[in-house]
This record gives sequence, C-alpha cells and structure tokens, in this order.
Amino acid sequence: MAEKIDMEAVASNGDAHLDEPLANGLNRGKKNSPKPLSERVKKIFMANLLVILTVAGVIIGVFIGLGVRNVTLTRTQIIYIAFPGELLIRLLKMIIIPLVVCSLVSGAASIDPKALGKLGGWAMLFFLVTTLIASSIGVVMAFILSPGSVSVSTPKISGVDDNVPAAKEVIDSFLDLVRNIFPSNLVSAAFQSYATSYKLITVNGTDGNLNITVEKVPFGIDQDGMNILGLVVFAIVFGVALRKLGEEGEILIKFFNSFNEATMVLVSWIMWYAPLGIMFLVAGKIVEMENVGKLFASLGKYIACCIIGHAIHGFLVLPAIYFIITRKNPYVFLWGIFTALATAFGTSSSSATLPLMMKCVEENNGVSKHISRFILPIGATVNMDGAALFQCVAAVFIAQLNNTSLNFIQVITILVTATASSVGAAGIPAGGVLTLAIILEAVGLPTNDISLILAVDWLVDRTCTVLNVEGDAFGAGLLQFFVDRTSKQEEGAELSEVRLEVDKSAAAPEHSPLIEKRGGKGNMEGANAESIM
Repeated sequence: MAEKIDMEAVASNGDAHLDEPLANGLNRGKKNSPKPLSERVKKIFMANLLVILTVAGVIIGVFIGLGVRNVTLTRTQIIYIAFPGELLIRLLKMIIIPLVVCSLVSGAASIDPKALGKLGGWAMLFFLVTTLIASSIGVVMAFILSPGSVSVSTPKISGVDDNVPAAKEVIDSFLDLVRNIFPSNLVSAAFQSYATSYKLITVNGTDGNLNITVEKVPFGIDQDGMNILGLVVFAIVFGVALRKLGEEGEILIKFFNSFNEATMVLVSWIMWYAPLGIMFLVAGKIVEMENVGKLFASLGKYIACCIIGHAIHGFLVLPAIYFIITRKNPYVFLWGIFTALATAFGTSSSSATLPLMMKCVEENNGVSKHISRFILPIGATVNMDGAALFQCVAAVFIAQLNNTSLNFIQVITILVTATASSVGAAGIPAGGVLTLAIILEAVGLPTNDISLILAVDWLVDRTCTVLNVEGDAFGAGLLQFFVDRTSKQEEGAELSEVRLEVDKSAAAPEHSPLIEKRGGKGNMEGANAESIM
C-alpha cells in the first residue's frame, strides 16, 4: 500500500491528496475521467482566440465595407472609416526598426560564426529556389491563361493616379541595390534609401563642327522609404563583431537581448489590437473602390492569373517542400501562423507583419528565438516569392497587350531579373510595382502600361504579401528542423565518443603491469587471510 501511495504521489506531481485510498481500498480521484465537451470546446476556443478574432475581423470588415458602399461618402469620411486600421499599421511600423536591428544583432551574436554562415547559406538557398519556382509558376500561368489577349481599357479607382515609376537603366537599378547594402548614414537609412535619377547634359562637339549631343547622366537622390537592406546587413555584421569581442561585448549583447525581449512584449500587446485594425482596413479599402465591375471585366483574367498562381505556390509548392524535408504536416504549421497571414493581407506590408510573424512561429510552431529573430528579418528583406510571381505575370501580360511575342531568351531574362530584383523590393505596399519597371526595361517593353498594374495592385499586392511572409515562415521552420537534426547527430557522436573513452579507461587497468602486480599481492594476502580464518 505504501508503494502504491508513493507511485501515485509521483505520478500526480503533488496532487496525491486527491488520490488517497479510502478504507475500503477504493480511490477517490477522478483524473482519468474525460472532461465535459463544453470544457474541451472552451479550451480549444481560448487556445485559438486570437486566430478566431482575426478571421471574424476580416469577415466583419468585408460586410461593413459592402454595407457602407451603398451610402454616398466623401473622401474625408472614407479616411475616417479606415482610421483604426491606419493606427494598426503605424503601431507595427513603429517597432520595425528596433525589432529588426536588435533581433539581428542578438541573433548574430548568439550563433557561432561558422554556424551563422551555414544557416545563412541554407536560408539563402531556400529563398532563391522558392523565388525561382514562384517566377516560373507566374510565367507558366500567364502563358496558359493569356490575360493580355483581351482588349483592356485603363480603369480608374479612387486614390490611384497615373504616377508610373520613372524608367531606370537595369545596371543602375542593381548598382542602387549594392549602394543600399552599404548605407552612408545609419540614421537616414531608417527613413530614406538611395535611388538613381537622371539629368540631361548638352555636350558640344570638340571637332570644330556644330555637333551637339545630349547625354543622360545618372545622379543619386535620397527617396523616402526605409533602407531595410542596409540596416539588416549592418546589424548582422555588428552582431558578429560583438561576438568577436568576447567578454567585452557581453554587456552590449545583453542590452540588445533585453531590448529585443521588451519589443516582443510590445508586439504581444499589439497583436490583440490587430483584429480590430484589420477589420477597418478591409472595410475602408472596400468602400474606397469604384467601378468594381468594370475593373474586374477588363483586368479579371490578370487578377485571376496572379491569385491562382499565388494559391498554387502557397498551398501546394511551399507545403510540399516542407513536408518532403521534415515529414511533418505543413498545414498545421500554416494554422500556427494564420494571425500573421491575416495581418499580412490586411496591412499589405511584409515588414509590418514581421513582429507578429516572429511571435507566431516562436509560440505556435516551436521555432527557437535564435532562428526566428535571425532568419525572419532577412526573409522579410530578400525573400519575395509573391512579388516575383506577380512581376512575371505582369511582364507577360504587358507583352501580350502590346502584341509582342517573347522568345526563350526574353523569358529567361524575365525569370532571372524578377528573382534578382525581388531581393531589393521594399517590404511596403506597392513595393513590387517599383521593381517591375526594371523587368520591363530588361526585355524592352513599355513602362507606361504599369498604370494598369497600379489600378489593381491594391488587391494583388495583398496576396503577394501573404505569400512573401508564408515563405519566410516555412524557411524558419526548415532551418529549425536542420538545427535540431544536426544537434541530435552531434549528441549521438559525443555519446559514442564518451562510451569509447569509458571502455578504454575501464580496459586500461587490465594491461597495466603495476596494477596487475599489486592486484596479485592483494589476492595472495586475501587467500592467506582466508586460510588463517
């Protein structure tokens, strides 16, 4: 009976008084009895409360937007409706810089430089492969559906004008990307980035004739928009430098770690405001739309092409890659990041979604802080699967509109340029449209037709953002799997080494002549003592 009580005490982890046996030997505990259905439903509801609220926010926002559309509203009133959603975007953008810088510094400082290079290499390989696959899907979908084969008139929607990005030479676009990797001023990089503009210079001939030539000369300007790429590179290098300092750098590493943890607390508070903000963002955007029927009639095939391509990549390709490598259910992983995906749809900004994505993958999908806070900021900067897919569709769409047949070399150029230019695409709303001009210039297509893309970018850009952040999350999950597998292999190797050492140390005395000599004397003395006894 004593053994039974002890076993129950251990098993119940301090709750043995509930299971004390009565005098007749019956137990009073009801630990094994199933919980009522209401309690189980309540437990599931509370565990997924934030996801449920987010889904409800999106649905209610759609109904509010459709209901208010029937009322004639002024532009000012529409802005007022979207105000709670604007607050959400401002809150998320407010913590992007401290979150990215502190998480990357602490992440780079906490990982061994060799492991850091290995992790970064695997991450960049995954991002590159998935972006190439997304670009290929975009090109194939555009050739299958032929969205530009119909006559298209330029639709107008409120809030969108014909401000097409200025045409830029391809070489200058990539030089700007390299310049932004090395910002000249870290403070200005928080709100400005480098861009190339052009001025025309008249050059007189030097051969005595009246030859006047006009040369287009590039010069640099600072444009509004965070240079997130430069901040990411600086933070990683700074973190590695702090690790090299050893003990001298420990204080600053602890500072960045504490700053990072405090920022994540702020994120957890903002998450509970997200459902309300998303609801009004969606409602405001639906109210803002004009001539929806005309818009979908003229550009419906283009919109369908983009969304179907995003759905194939997001629901089939990325989950398949995750399942093949990890042998885990990818849709359980997706459910864990649903709140972040809904926020991406509402805000249309992968940078603004970054704080919530970190929280979701750490708490719901078991990704360690070292992995998520190192990989996700990099992914939000360089991994743009959705943008690459939409840019490929848009390039083929514009070619079809202009009755331009694309040869094999041009298609490869579109794929490569879309993959490369998506690295420098800003993680902001309509960031992909700005880099679309690079692709059009590379294959010699007119950039004026980008106004058509801008007309529906408010919708396509949302599915782009969802796909971008989903790719980042799957990348973090795969890296966590690789790290876990590597650590298990190293533990197994260490255990086998320890066993070998133990075996050697246990076997060594048998071959030691001194110990054998002493052992022999001890045995003889013991035998004599026994004979005396």
